[in-house]
Amino acid sequence: MAFWEKKTIGSGWTSVVLSADRISVACVTRGPDARLQVEECESFAREGSDLDALKRLKNAKRLARNHCTTLLAQGQYQLLQVDRPDNLPKDAPPEDLRETLRWRIKEMVDFPVDQAGIEILPIPPQAGRTPQLWVVAASHDSLRPQVHLFQDAQVPLEAIDIPELAQRNLAGLFEELNRGLALASFDGKGGQLTITFQGELFMARHLDVSGPELARPDAGGLHERVLLDIQRSLDNFDRNYSSIPLTRLLIGPLPGGEIFIDYLRNNLSLPVAVANLADVMDFAAVPRLQETAAQVDAWLALGAALRE
Repeated sequence: MAFWEKKTIGSGWTSVVLSADRISVACVTRGPDARLQVEECESFAREGSDLDALKRLKNAKRLARNHCTTLLAQGQYQLLQVDRPDNLPKDAPPEDLRETLRWRIKEMVDFPVDQAGIEILPIPPQAGRTPQLWVVAASHDSLRPQVHLFQDAQVPLEAIDIPELAQRNLAGLFEELNRGLALASFDGKGGQLTITFQGELFMARHLDVSGPELARPDAGGLHERVLLDIQRSLDNFDRNYSSIPLTRLLIGPLPGGEIFIDYLRNNLSLPVAVANLADVMDFAAVPRLQETAAQVDAWLALGAALRE
């Protein structure tokens, strides 16, 4: 089973995203005209156990495809940015690099590294900067239940991913040539900010404010807090990756978020716009995805389905 490897858009992948109160399923393929086609996408409230839900989906032929992927939730993994070990040659086997980093991050994670899954995602090198890597670490206590769940439902799970990389996949659809892109999204649990360039993840930050909170009429204080978090992240990115020009900040679908988005526009020097998935995907098979609320529910599932 593959964990967190580099993804490119292909066909035949179905993503299943399990959250505390919802289950989302999506499949995205590339059509003859090269446009992304959402073959199916559904998000519904959970009823019963995760195992019961997966069995129902399988019996209804919703998970009949050969390839299936899922996402870990916040708190089930740690995403760390570290310098590449300089004591290993550039052509060192991936296993050697993984084991070296396993022990380097020993004090950075809150679980024993000898009982964890470790995967590595290179960050493209930039002139004058020490080569860096993303390290994704998840304890076996988090991974094992996911694997067993799909095995018990007799659903062929082939990959486990994380939300930051699902959003990276979506960000790549909105990038402009040779320009970096900042993308912030919010759902019922919180938000995340990613910065990508040429389809690669360079920065990721969790935002501890949910979409419904930002949409409240009295959310001015939260607007200011998120603005400061975003501004600090943009400044930090500029200091570390000054050779990558950022041209805009996109905000993912956010029902009732017009006041918040206008606040960002008035207080950030970077242009701010709304990311509409209908601009980069064909929703003919699932027309309800034209609605903003439906895109919120499907956001991570669609991103996770953009796999090779």
